[in-house]
Amino acid sequence: MPGSSVPPEPGDAAGRPVLRAGTAYARPARWAVLQRRLFGELDQAWREFSARYCDPAGDGRLVFHDRLGVPPDDRDGVDDFYEPFFNWPLLYVLGGADDLLAAARRHWLGVTAQLTEAGMVAGGHDRGYDWFHQGEGLLLLYHLCLAAPEDERIRAQAIRSAELYLGGRPGNYDPGANVVTAPHNGADGPRPGLTGGAPVFPWSPVFAWYGLPLDWIEGIDSYDALVADPVLARRMGEEMRDRMGRGDTAVNLAATSLMANAFLLTGREEFRVWVLRYAGGWLERARANGGVLPDNAGLDGRTGAYLDGRWYGGHYGWAWPHGLHSVGAAAVIAACNAVLVGGGKEYLELGRSPLDAVLAGLRTGPDGVPTVPYKHNDSGWHGHRPLQAALPAALWHVSQDPADAERLERATGPDRNHVAAVRTKEEAGHEVPWLSFLAGTNPDYPERALQVTLDLVRERRRAIAADPTDPATGPSTADIHHWQDRNPVLTEVLGQLTCGAPQPLYNGGLWHARLRYHDAERGRPGLPPDVAALVTAIAPDRTAVTLVNLDPAAARRVLVRAGSFGQHTFGTVRQDGRPGLLVHGPEFEVVLGGGCSTEVVTTVELHDRRPAHH
Repeated sequence: MPGSSVPPEPGDAAGRPVLRAGTAYARPARWAVLQRRLFGELDQAWREFSARYCDPAGDGRLVFHDRLGVPPDDRDGVDDFYEPFFNWPLLYVLGGADDLLAAARRHWLGVTAQLTEAGMVAGGHDRGYDWFHQGEGLLLLYHLCLAAPEDERIRAQAIRSAELYLGGRPGNYDPGANVVTAPHNGADGPRPGLTGGAPVFPWSPVFAWYGLPLDWIEGIDSYDALVADPVLARRMGEEMRDRMGRGDTAVNLAATSLMANAFLLTGREEFRVWVLRYAGGWLERARANGGVLPDNAGLDGRTGAYLDGRWYGGHYGWAWPHGLHSVGAAAVIAACNAVLVGGGKEYLELGRSPLDAVLAGLRTGPDGVPTVPYKHNDSGWHGHRPLQAALPAALWHVSQDPADAERLERATGPDRNHVAAVRTKEEAGHEVPWLSFLAGTNPDYPERALQVTLDLVRERRRAIAADPTDPATGPSTADIHHWQDRNPVLTEVLGQLTCGAPQPLYNGGLWHARLRYHDAERGRPGLPPDVAALVTAIAPDRTAVTLVNLDPAAARRVLVRAGSFGQHTFGTVRQDGRPGLLVHGPEFEVVLGGGCSTEVVTTVELHDRRPAHH
């Protein structure tokens, strides 16, 4: 019956404090109803995607009968096969369907077999490509480790992949110079150049938008000249091979997630030390470069070794193709990973370096929207666009430093409360209105964001149902983003609201959450059925969350954990304004009576525990 409860307990069998919520609500909060409705909608959506695009034989691979590994883009494509499923295990961790984990694991195994047969993957890992793309492809593995760290096949692959970078064979990392030894690296070790076969550029028409990779090569002054003259195209390809296809690049910082993930699984000190040492090497280069993170280093560790001393011009660096989008993401990922595994707050300087570099060129247009320069080449800083909010938001979430929030505020337009009805493959874009909600100035964000997400999921489901692509053959290589463009699983808003977590940075970031939940009755990660959660405050020393049980009769038991990897410690917990209860540990239990809700406010010590997958 409504308001049913369980007798109060001083602690559970594991010695965790237990809170009891037995006060019934008159009417459930609308955000709670929408949240559980979204879980139900997503549960249908992933099943429809799997049935429409995956091999009916049942091994989990995507239906695809075109070819991969064809020059000049002969190293591209591995990430595109994993990306359609990247956030499925994350949905399970949040409280998705019981069989979702098995489905995500099956797709990971099927796609890995598919890519191995295509000659793109060896030993379960990309044979060798840049970390802008490797980071994207590995998100599925990271999230599987988060969801099922006890799964021996998942564990073994994550550890085996990380061991490729410890030094020795296959040569991806030189511990003496503290460099990753090529822009393209992986299971085959360092792969020279940027493509197989004869070097040539442009590779495809899409690269015209990014401009010249090297803007200072004598006799080459435009992209059109490369298209028109095969001799110039070959020359540019050779210059790119010799200057951009050698040594270390800043985007390799995304490899710290692979090593940090292995540390979370094993506790092996060598993985932790690798993260701190490699991130520290790039931090020192930034300090030596006047505080601006360079994008390249030679095999001897020197900035500009193959670029005539330039700190810019490396592969996926400041000059080409994306600038801040790639350099900034890798730097913030590495900074957050370093703090996670026990490095000091000084590592956050690594993530702030690219942000401060572009914020120095901040300007505001007539529409009141600030923009920053994303790129730098011989002509200086250029390519103004709105700042990618996910970068300072991720940094602030880990640092809890008001200066990092101020970095985002400086680059934010006049409307901080707008909830855009948009979903990109990165599952980002709602950081500003979410942080405005946490600041107390956007109270309607949960309802509006959940409704927008529901509408987007339904839109994706309609697109899947109406897709004219032949289900027997699948898309062609030219449409290799077909699946990720239709992935109907959306976790950004759910992660924000339930766990106080920004969406993981798409080019290989780990999931940094303030809270995490476990279903105590069913012994699995995530919120129990019918339970909704709303994190309403995140501060350096405090977290507030409201829990609601929408089942009017049955009680639910929820374990609340401090951090996605148990890296924080709860001090005291105060329920519904009553006197605080001492926790002094990483978790406590809440027993929610049927039709009941409760507000829990905790004190917290951040990053004071050894993090681990559990």
